[in-house]
Amino acid sequence: MMNVETHILKIGGKVLEDIKALEKLLLDFSRLNGNKVIVHGGGNKVSTFLEQNGHKPLFVDGRRITDERSLEAIVMFLAGSINKSLVSMLQKNQINALGLTGADLDLIRSGKRPPQKEIDYGLVGDIKRVNVEAFVQLFEMNALAVIAPVTHDGKGQLLNTNADTIATEVASALSYALSGSVYLYYCFDLEGVYRDISDQKTLISKLNYADYKTYKEKRYIVGGMIPKLDNCFKALNANVSCIYISNP
Repeated sequence: MMNVETHILKIGGKVLEDIKALEKLLLDFSRLNGNKVIVHGGGNKVSTFLEQNGHKPLFVDGRRITDERSLEAIVMFLAGSINKSLVSMLQKNQINALGLTGADLDLIRSGKRPPQKEIDYGLVGDIKRVNVEAFVQLFEMNALAVIAPVTHDGKGQLLNTNADTIATEVASALSYALSGSVYLYYCFDLEGVYRDISDQKTLISKLNYADYKTYKEKRYIVGGMIPKLDNCFKALNANVSCIYISNP
């Protein structure tokens, strides 16, 4: 392919619930020059649905324990209504979008996560391979892929897979395969990463790995932000050019 930029946008949290802001974000992103991929979450709707139907969601360190009933809800909402709603918003603005999961075109293949420290995560997938050739074909079609966080094992089993991880792995694989720069954007509720989440003046404008380690040790950065930032630095080590974390 030509030496063009590639942009990967991961959308999650309450951003998906603010339709006006979401539509503006999608339009702004679609106007970037080069190849484009969107990866989305939407787990709040899954949790609400399960709770309303008497099935309490379970999480460990921010990761969902995924049984068969949870997986059905994930496919229904994330691969179904949320994914297609995003596609329809893009099509509204004449943007050639295609909604997919990791199973479509064999885009993302995973293996079922083995039990860890006596915790069985259930039907959760750890990514084994990203089908770069299929992504290149989508780019050549000028298609903007909208990917739901569902992958497969190649043996007929769908697997719930963390959307941040999918964005990281796709960006990393494309950075190795393509000649142009690859940029990764995480868009969620917060303006960015803070040293003190209760004080907006502590927003960190740039974060290197040495400072990240220090902030973790001092417990300035805790909880769900840790796996998100772990994914960011993994992507940087895989030659992704730059990563941005912010709200719309």
